[in-house]
Amino acid sequence: MDSPDETRTFDHGQAEIVKIGDRTVGRYTFQRGWKWSGSVNPIAKTDSCQVHHVGYVLTDHLHVVSEDGGEAHLGPGETYDIEPGHDAWVVGDETFSGVELAGVKEYAKGD
Repeated sequence: MDSPDETRTFDHGQAEIVKIGDRTVGRYTFQRGWKWSGSVNPIAKTDSCQVHHVGYVLTDHLHVVSEDGGEAHLGPGETYDIEPGHDAWVVGDETFSGVELAGVKEYAKGD
């Protein structure tokens, strides 16, 4: 992860992407103030995040709200499986970081 194949930057964050054979993994880093609808929406151009995420939280906390009203609060050491159709934001005072095992290919990728 220290030498990513690609780095995608956006307001208050970045996604570092590594290809391992036919798989892709990523490390997401979101600063305080990051919110999908404000930071990545201008790139994705969708009403909500349409990527299916599977990963693991390393630091800080993320709050996720799905279009159907479901909510989740994710913290260090927790794994997650987030279906498409959601918004999310950093709720802590530190930098959120997580390792993403699914959804990396599509995340924050422009046209």
